[in-house]
Amino acid sequence: CQVCLGLSDLPCKCFGLHTNKVLCMAASLVFRLHDRGPELVREVLLERGWEEYDKGERGEEDWNLYWRGSPFCNSQYRNLLPWQRLNHHPKTVGITRKDCLARNLKRMKAAFGSALYDFSPTTFILPSEYTRFLAEYNRLRMARGTSAYWIVKPVDLSKGKGIFIFEDIKDLVYDCAVVIQRYISNPLLISSYKFDLRIYVCVKSFRPLTVYIHQEGLVRFATEKYHLSSLHNLYSHLTNTSINKFGPFYKTEKGQVGKGCKWTMSKFRHFLQSQDIKELLLWQRINNIVTLTLLTIAASVPSSPNCVELLGFDILIDAKFKPWLLEVNYSPALTLDCQADVSVKKKLVGDLIDLMNYTSTDGLRDRAYQKCGYKQPFKANHPSAPVLSKLNHQKKRKGNKDSETQTLPLLKTPCQPAKMNKRQFKQWMKIHCFQTFHSGSQRPARIAVERTRGNGQHVPPVRVGDFIRTFPFNTATLKASQHKLDITTVLQEIHRLTARLISGQSDKMKSRGEEEVMADMDADNDFDSLLWGPKDPPLISQCFKTT
Repeated sequence: CQVCLGLSDLPCKCFGLHTNKVLCMAASLVFRLHDRGPELVREVLLERGWEEYDKGERGEEDWNLYWRGSPFCNSQYRNLLPWQRLNHHPKTVGITRKDCLARNLKRMKAAFGSALYDFSPTTFILPSEYTRFLAEYNRLRMARGTSAYWIVKPVDLSKGKGIFIFEDIKDLVYDCAVVIQRYISNPLLISSYKFDLRIYVCVKSFRPLTVYIHQEGLVRFATEKYHLSSLHNLYSHLTNTSINKFGPFYKTEKGQVGKGCKWTMSKFRHFLQSQDIKELLLWQRINNIVTLTLLTIAASVPSSPNCVELLGFDILIDAKFKPWLLEVNYSPALTLDCQADVSVKKKLVGDLIDLMNYTSTDGLRDRAYQKCGYKQPFKANHPSAPVLSKLNHQKKRKGNKDSETQTLPLLKTPCQPAKMNKRQFKQWMKIHCFQTFHSGSQRPARIAVERTRGNGQHVPPVRVGDFIRTFPFNTATLKASQHKLDITTVLQEIHRLTARLISGQSDKMKSRGEEEVMADMDADNDFDSLLWGPKDPPLISQCFKTT
């Protein structure tokens, strides 16, 4: 390459295949967006000093983060280099497609009982389960004297497309695969308007399962008052912004709701304070829905340490303050339609980037340069060519193991073969330059980083920005998720925590001996978690301290 040999001032376009131990890439953090979007992600990353990928100036693999709204193909996961990350885990369709979600929840309910898996309305997949649906429809009609209400949703559409509600089976007409669910006809209302919650969940890892829920979210309102007498009025029964922003009352004042159709979660917390409920228990039940839903696919998702997943859980609360799962959204919308969107989503994206543990200079790529012969990283927009030199290892001070930030020492440099094809080069890089991002390099001091306990277990940070770690939440769930996922133990711990919140007991549980419970509490002293949801999330240990 003429550029790499110092014979040209043009940006290098020859990523990868050089002789004489030469590798040319830009060292600055680079993001790549599929189909030029979403715009909010571009805005946040550019404000942080990232550069956008330009295939005319950069090599095919010269990027750090690839973001797209649709799934990546298997080869893109297989060919990831150590410093590259994707915004999707593979094989999450098991919860993000409505029919797959229904099957997986039914499977878990059959395997582990309905005591925990009682948060999804009765669901049938049509046309394959039409006979079962008809039997249930007739059973309810005979028992109640009238039929129940049902909602129909196409299995693979979003934004409220194709959804309708009916009471009489003669109104059931469909021309594609759909799910049909018992319609929750007694929703909690605010000023007579129906609403649901959009909860933003980041799955940092499926193996081991590591889950964060964002403190801020959205409350999405219908824009016409709720009435069962008008089942065909979508502005009364659906909360999708893509529908309601075109409603006739979108811009008018609507009681406590106000103008538009969204609140922030912070505003919803103020509303809850006026209600006579156990607020902490409500948040924990929503938290349980997230964890229990993710458990349905956790064992089947391949290990992908270079990936994260942002999901949108839609939760409806009924008049008895019971939360229900409506659906799980793949690539939740990041468009800014109102001030609530601006308040929530920009911080959300920023916290998600922080959760990926990036730094202003990517340590992995720096080491890749030095291993391949550069004294300093070469930036594509730099006017001069890099200077070739022998690799000189510099000793770095080893940080304290308990330190919040530390810089990893350079790895020993193996001898790179003089000639390699592209596949051989990638394999060489993965073997000799790879360190998982869980180890990380130097990180911003304001971000709590992962640490390792005395027994070698990896402990993810309890909070990053407004992302609260909700799983694992204690020593038992950490251990149960480290190697092969122990779902039975996880379910027992979820039940145990929820039962303690219900009863308010802090000394012992009927299902476990006092000594065992106290031993677990002692073990959790160096592994604490926050209870997600309240304005100021309390530590679990503080909630259950004995007096």
